[in-house]
Amino acid sequence: MILRRLARPMLASIFIYGGINALRQAEGHAEVAKPLLDKTVGQQQGKLPEQLPTDPVTLVKVDAAVKIVAGTAFAFGKLPRLSALALIGSLVPTTAAGHPFWEAKDDGEKQDQIIHFLKNAGLAGGLLIAAADTEGKPSLGWRARRATRKASKHVADTAGAARDILPG
Repeated sequence: MILRRLARPMLASIFIYGGINALRQAEGHAEVAKPLLDKTVGQQQGKLPEQLPTDPVTLVKVDAAVKIVAGTAFAFGKLPRLSALALIGSLVPTTAAGHPFWEAKDDGEKQDQIIHFLKNAGLAGGLLIAAADTEGKPSLGWRARRATRKASKHVADTAGAARDILPG
């Protein structure tokens, strides 16, 4: 549908741009992310595998790569539901780290952070709709229930036919 072909790139554009920007300025983004990472990843560092990156710069680069790859895939309609979920997974920590309005002391800064937080919440809503969009095709659950009903009917019909044929 034309709507999806227009809407997906429009929604994806902010993630692709943000990912490119984060790669170009990884150290600056890492400074913004560091307080959240210290509260989350930092407290679990001893429990995490050694192979898992925990330094802020590397995590910012990984997040940027997710935004660029998933955003591009989403824009071109490649695995749109999966890429929308990946973008949501990237958006949540980015929003928590970048727009902590609950910590702002100045009223003006608090208002700015609330606006950005709500903008990201709106983006998450759009991504949730996209993640649930089956493009008019039946959902996986519907197809599974239908296949189960058809198989049950086939088994019942076969069993009924066998009873009619076999002497009893």
